[in-house]
This record gives sequence, C-alpha cells and structure tokens, in this order.
Amino acid sequence: MSTPRLAPQLTKQVLARLGLSSAPSTLSFLEALVNAYVRTVPWETAFRIVKRAVTGETAVCPRWPDEFWADNLERGGGGTCFESNYAFFSLLRALGYDGYLTINNMGDSIGCHTAIILVVDEVKWLVDAGYPLYAPLPISPRGIMNRATVFMNYRVIPDGRNVYQVEQRPHPNPNAFTLIDHPVADAAYRAATTADYGPNGFFLDRIVVNKIVDETLWRFNSAEEPWRLNRFQNGGRMDVELNGDVATAVARHFKMDEAVVQAAFVNVVAGER
Repeated sequence: MSTPRLAPQLTKQVLARLGLSSAPSTLSFLEALVNAYVRTVPWETAFRIVKRAVTGETAVCPRWPDEFWADNLERGGGGTCFESNYAFFSLLRALGYDGYLTINNMGDSIGCHTAIILVVDEVKWLVDAGYPLYAPLPISPRGIMNRATVFMNYRVIPDGRNVYQVEQRPHPNPNAFTLIDHPVADAAYRAATTADYGPNGFFLDRIVVNKIVDETLWRFNSAEEPWRLNRFQNGGRMDVELNGDVATAVARHFKMDEAVVQAAFVNVVAGER
C-alpha cells in the first residue's frame, strides 16, 4: 500500500496554516512548501514524549498524519524525522507530487533517519522535513550537487550505488546523514516509526526543539545544562538566558502548547530520577 494522501479538507487547512494556496506540483511550489514548513512546524520531541507517556501500547503511539497535523494546527506541535517526513509526504502526495520515503543512516547509527525523494521535471530532489533541510536538494549519481540557502550550504555527494553523503556548512557536524536512495514500503516505514517509540527509540529522553523564529535558527535542548535557548547565526552560536519557568519560556518562544511542553518536562525530569 502506498503512503496515504491527506484528505482534501485537511490539505486545505494545512495549506492555510502554511500561508499558501494550492498550486501545480512544480519545483517553485515545492520550494514554497519547504520554506513555509520549516517556519511553521518545529522539529521537536515534546509531543511524542507526552504521547508515549500517556499511551499504554507502543503500537498505538505513532502520530500518523491526521494527528500530526492536528497537533500543529491546534497546538503548534511538530515531531522528529519519522513522523514529520511521513506527514509532509502525505501532504505532498495530496498536492500531486510523485516520490517515495527513504530510511537512512547517520554515522554509525543505521536506519535512524528518514527523508523524502521526489521526482520533479525528471530530476530527483531530496526533501527532508525531519532534519530539516532548508531547501529541496538535487541528487544525481553523475556528480556532486550543490545548493546554497540563507541558513546553510549543502552538497550531495555520490558514495556508491544509490548512496549519497549529504553535507552542510557552516555546521559543527558537516556530514548531515547518509542518504540511501531506496524506496521504503509504507508498511515497513510505519513499522520503523512504531519501533521508534520502543525501548530503543530516539529522543524520548530529552526535550529538543528546533525552529526558524523571526528568520533566525533557534534551538532548545534539555540535555545541555544549564538550560538555555541557542541562537545560530553566521556559523556561530549564542546562548540566551531563559526568563521565568523554563517550560513556559520554551513553549512561548517556539509557539507551542504550554501544557504539552510542561508535561514533557515532568516526564523527562521524572525519568532522570
């Protein structure tokens, strides 16, 4: 079974949330979708931490596209790569784009990261709402492909049959991930998403939020103490003090539901005891 498309009414609501109107499935519209997504939907762990905490069975933990987008529309939520790319791909399919999902590697971590491959005008484009990448990146087995954006400069380097190294600069970790350009069946992708809520799941033990706020890259990471907001600009990092209650400050800065962020902090702190 193919990854399901978002229903028409939800597609309209999501486009309105992104500040866009429906348009033909061109590269320029894809650029607009990616630009809007990274400014509207945070890469974040709080919503999945809370979902895991209140859900008895791992099998029903995943936030599939309807729930994922409702979380964003109603409470400013986002997700990590498995759920984010699945939800974004469901939107892209509803808008007429053709492509597939992939499961990829990061260093020694195998199968830990996902991404989307689309074919637009007979060119393959790497799209990643779950890192995120700040623009679609062209890929080709014939040579290195480059792409410059306001926030990051990218290179996609062939590294064997259907394998590419995705690099980013300026960044303390120039190698973003290893792309395995192989379509993953919907059932297999959903199984991997479910497993990511299991004992070996990623980022269930810390609150991390990344988002473009006022055209600047911001991050919060509860694993780094003392707790601060991190602002990234021109390849540098500035730590910014949090005023008052940390959960409240994080929620307000990233425009996320305060109750969810508070609950996530309670679960993370309790898990550390």
